[in-house]
Amino acid sequence: MVDTRGEVRPVWRHFLKALDRMDETDLAGRFARADRYLRDAGVFYRAYGKEAGTERAWPLSHIPVLIDEAEWEDLSRGLTQRAELLEAVVADIYGKNELVANGLLPPALVASNSEFLRPLVGVQPAGQHFLHFVSFEIGRGPDGNWWVLSDRTQAPSGAGFALENRVATTRAFSDVYAETHAHRLAGFFGAFRSTLQGNKAAEDRIAVLTPGLANETYFEHAYIARYLGFMLLEGEDLTVVGGKVMVRTVAGLKPVGVLWRRLDAAFADPLELNQNSHIGTPGIVEALRSGSVSIVNALGAGVVETRAMLAFLPNICRQLLGSDPILPSIATWWCGQKNEREHVTQNIERMVIGPAYSTRPFFDDNEQSVLGSSLRDTAKQSVAEWLTSDGAKLVGQEAVTLSTTPAWVDGKLVPRPMSLRVFAARTRDGWQIMPGGFARIGAGDNVAAIAMQEGGSAADVWIVSPKPVERTSLLPAEAEFTRNMPGSLPSRAADNLFWLGRYIERAEGALRILRAWHGRYAEYANPEQPLLKDVTDYLDALGIDTAEAVPTTLIRSIDSAVFSASNIRDRFSPDGWLALNDLSKTARRFHLSVQAGDDTTRAMTVLLRKLAGFAGLVHENMYRFTGWRFLSIGRHLERGLHMTRLLGHMSGEDAPDGALDMLLEIGDSVMTHRRRYNVATARLTVTDLLALDALNPRSILYQLNEIKNEVEQLPNAYSNGQMSPFYREAMRLHAGLAVMTPETMTDATYKRLEAEMEKLSDILAQTYLS
Repeated sequence: MVDTRGEVRPVWRHFLKALDRMDETDLAGRFARADRYLRDAGVFYRAYGKEAGTERAWPLSHIPVLIDEAEWEDLSRGLTQRAELLEAVVADIYGKNELVANGLLPPALVASNSEFLRPLVGVQPAGQHFLHFVSFEIGRGPDGNWWVLSDRTQAPSGAGFALENRVATTRAFSDVYAETHAHRLAGFFGAFRSTLQGNKAAEDRIAVLTPGLANETYFEHAYIARYLGFMLLEGEDLTVVGGKVMVRTVAGLKPVGVLWRRLDAAFADPLELNQNSHIGTPGIVEALRSGSVSIVNALGAGVVETRAMLAFLPNICRQLLGSDPILPSIATWWCGQKNEREHVTQNIERMVIGPAYSTRPFFDDNEQSVLGSSLRDTAKQSVAEWLTSDGAKLVGQEAVTLSTTPAWVDGKLVPRPMSLRVFAARTRDGWQIMPGGFARIGAGDNVAAIAMQEGGSAADVWIVSPKPVERTSLLPAEAEFTRNMPGSLPSRAADNLFWLGRYIERAEGALRILRAWHGRYAEYANPEQPLLKDVTDYLDALGIDTAEAVPTTLIRSIDSAVFSASNIRDRFSPDGWLALNDLSKTARRFHLSVQAGDDTTRAMTVLLRKLAGFAGLVHENMYRFTGWRFLSIGRHLERGLHMTRLLGHMSGEDAPDGALDMLLEIGDSVMTHRRRYNVATARLTVTDLLALDALNPRSILYQLNEIKNEVEQLPNAYSNGQMSPFYREAMRLHAGLAVMTPETMTDATYKRLEAEMEKLSDILAQTYLS
């Protein structure tokens, strides 16, 4: 914020004046808006090593980092040169290997590097480029000079979080942002998306390849896929057929032309790379050899991320590009060489010593890195011996002091150490640098506390121009308007949508039974009363314990729905996600607090309303395409099974008194029954309404009719003029029930119908989900 003379930099003056006009209450409200947006959008990262992969709220530092456009242009030139340099190094390592042959790169830094993938040697990537999307961790010293702290070429993360930082920060400072000529981010992503689209054949698809839900940045993978309109796939979604990468969809195998991978390269192919990988796709390397798929970035590109590589890049830059680096790396010495090892030993007080093959900057690796200035004399001797014995595995890096940026702490601005993560994308016009990125802010004065796993936070970065900037958007211009049909639905996504529908309906069914049970328990105060005992036996068979006011089984159903939804975050609306998580949190709160009887009855009503709110959001907002059909089939099938089991148990001749009235209440059909039948509740009328009335949205026949209608619209419902096995079975089930009468609906009929509906689920899986 201040220059070397202690004066406020011009780029900060407008923002600080605006901040000075805000009182504490105003600022608190602004920060709360930003935090609420991140919470509602479900932005999280996964913290490791503490509570085993716990999801943590995204730690936003509300005060943005402001950088002048002219300074950023200088940085961009340096980073563009560096991206070209890294491309040249990767191309040489997997090509002619002249850097090693000419002594510019020690052989050990390639041969001993775990990121060097020998099966990729000689494989020329489709499009002729190894690197397409890279990031750089850069830092500024107190003197205002910048260095590169580390390079990210493996599978750079953070671009999606940079977008969310921007949205959240502008929620807090919308008025200030509107007055500030800060460059927008959309143009950067639009140019990259257009480039990827130009790298594939017309019939091919583009996908983001994620390791899955357990990854620490899974949210970002889903967010980027949704933002750019790409498929989000896991390794199991893909197969290689005839050297071509194909995605398993409900309409069959479809070709994939571009994979933006977010998993480490060694895990991409268990056939030729890491044989222990369970998240890759066998045959990916062979597809690369055939040139049928472009991977962002090329497998093996992470070889240039290691710390030791920083020691050799300046000389390589001069040899390959004919000039010195515009933006220098942090000073680094590889201790596998005698002179460099002696230099590190003699200057140990000014060094950070750490693993040569680590891909993390020193402040992200404080457990394995040693700060020389913190050592006593005896410890320094031990480190010197360590350098002698294991020098090839170690590097010394100059201990640097990072410049600070303002952060809001305890009601005031305080200086905190900062590094920037900046992104570069290869476009049709060459490398383009994102005009921003995000800053990592330290939790205290310690540079090592910058890492978010150590309590650091992230801030938006505004690149400020002295004149108005272009307001870019990813939306096409009106003259370019076309209506594109949604892409193919991957089988795994269809599976999760189908089971999301089933779990939600299963939870609703349990809620309705429990509400009816507790309403009568409040009246009788005797769980051994015949009707209550009968329903308790029914719930016990389903694994639902009435001794718990809000049973654990119910919470598991809701959690299973959350898990299914979390696997399709790229296809799930933020409002729907928020509603589903709210339902889960409320159920857990009630599990610990409510008592049996009226208290639980009210709690179940609250949960039903929240569940209905989620179902309404999905019903009103979800596009009526293939994914919607699988979700709907899951809901209708589970509701049909729920009602079939209930009628089979509670509508028999031996049912206890009150069972039929309870059935109508659970089926939400009390008023309808009164209007449609001029008689008291009877077995035949209840059977007619809840099993055979095609107009009652709670009846079994209604569910089978809706399933039949949805199946008709699924891919391959007809093949060569014949019904698919799933369509045929759905038609047979519907027709068989449609000709039944209440008198013919017996216990045996319900048992057979239940078995046939379970079989229908199996046939759907065999037809579309395998």
